[in-house]
Amino acid sequence: MAPRKIALLTDSCADLSQQRAEENRIHIVPLRIRCADGEYRDGVDITAADVYRRLRSGELPKTSLPVGEDVNAIFDRLAAEGYDGVIAVMLSGGLSGTYNMVRLLGEERKDLEVRVYDSVSGSLGVGITMLQLAEDLRGGASWRELTRKRVPQLIKNTFPFFSVDTLEYLQKGGRIGKVTAVAGTMLQIKPILTFAQDGQLQSVAKVRGRRQVQDRLIDMVVAACGNHRKYNLAVANGGAPEEMAELKAKLKQALPNYDHIWEGELDGTLSVYIGDGVLGAAVQTLD
Repeated sequence: MAPRKIALLTDSCADLSQQRAEENRIHIVPLRIRCADGEYRDGVDITAADVYRRLRSGELPKTSLPVGEDVNAIFDRLAAEGYDGVIAVMLSGGLSGTYNMVRLLGEERKDLEVRVYDSVSGSLGVGITMLQLAEDLRGGASWRELTRKRVPQLIKNTFPFFSVDTLEYLQKGGRIGKVTAVAGTMLQIKPILTFAQDGQLQSVAKVRGRRQVQDRLIDMVVAACGNHRKYNLAVANGGAPEEMAELKAKLKQALPNYDHIWEGELDGTLSVYIGDGVLGAAVQTLD
């Protein structure tokens, strides 16, 4: 029998505020951030702002997977609350082992049917997928419809783009080569990143100076939207809320026929690799 009561699960890299997650009944597994003075749970006892402070003081925190106990505790709680199905969409498998870990723990459950998906994305890409699924559930979508059709469709048609103010931390974290970072810093080059098909971060454009960043992000989102008539939009920031507000206004002008426009704040885990001054924009096509 197909599950009747369906829970939605993601991780702290989906960049959903606690309030937004609770309103939409989205459950969140925190990734771990290891700092000089101990290990913290992303979004629970450490935030992006804490990470920026540590980076500025010269510390380089390390990120690690959620612990199995945290994942199992959520599964136990969901089962106790009467859920019998869990749809989990996790941070890109190209960046983290979280997806694989949750998948393996989900397979061990006898009391829940758990379907786990690699989002091949992160941040607002995952966040808007979860918010749309919450809406689908409220609209009465079935387990079969969601797991077979809707989740794969949303993952395939969600396109997030990010501008990074500095390449320093991506380089220190071993995510890009040294040469790129040095060249970028000297010339005030701001790369625009997205997720490649293998789930790794890739640079898709470069602009000079921050002023051009917003226009380029909007160009990329408009191009990704193409001729689609039904779509959701999203913006995000890491330590740049005023610029995000400007970006949101411009995006609404460029693509006025959206179903939703959501906003998010970057999580601690991704901030370890990209620092602050981050802007993001995404489109998710629905037709």
